[in-house]
Amino acid sequence: MLWRPNGYPEAMGCCFVALASWISPRLALSIMWVFGLFDHRLSSAFSSFWLGLLGFFFLPWTTLAYAVCFAPLPEVRLDGAITPAGVSGFGWFVVIFAFVVDVMSYTSGEKARRDRYS
Repeated sequence: MLWRPNGYPEAMGCCFVALASWISPRLALSIMWVFGLFDHRLSSAFSSFWLGLLGFFFLPWTTLAYAVCFAPLPEVRLDGAITPAGVSGFGWFVVIFAFVVDVMSYTSGEKARRDRYS
């Protein structure tokens, strides 16, 4: 993590991860892990290393969406309501959409293979 001269952490990396995700979700997750970007979010989103690793290989878009939409700390809104830590609200829509994209990527490959040989 980069630090500014005044002692606060440098808020960079979001755009780099977003650009990498357009190429590959696995590339974006690798960049997040290697460079420590969103490290607190990754470690709190996945309770074990193995869960994140399985998601990396089998459901990369879902894993990336869950890690990005995960709120590591509870949020207290202005009206006094507390939003719990984790994925909530619109974040679940994003995670479900990413799951559909993962499933479609597996099924479309099978359909293309079938069309090629028939």
